[in-house]
Order: sequence, then C-alpha cells, then structure tokens
Amino acid sequence: MKHEFTAVIEHDGDWFIAYCPEIPRANGQGKSVAEAKENLAQAIELILDDRTLPIPEIN
Repeated sequence: MKHEFTAVIEHDGDWFIAYCPEIPRANGQGKSVAEAKENLAQAIELILDDRTLPIPEIN
C-alpha cells in the first residue's frame, strides 16, 4: 500500500532537516534534499511498521 505524507524540509548550515507533521517523531537529515527525504521516508516506514506489530499477550 502506498501512502503520501507531507515533508517539511529546512536548511540548517550544511544539513537539510526533514520532518513529517502527520507522524510525530518522524524526521530525517542529509547533506542534500534528496538524502533528507530518503531518510525521512525510512523513518516513516519504521514508525508505521512498529505501529502494526501485534501486541504480545502478558500472562
């Protein structure tokens, strides 16, 4: 399934910082816009994967 999210990218010195307002704590950085976007996409994927893991039963 493909999702679309907002990527906000800011330039800070030598780095580009990217974050997604729709997904708290999803952020990435890189030396280029493309690298920051790719790292953000990986962070979003990891967060969404974690949210879909089954909750283990506690006995």
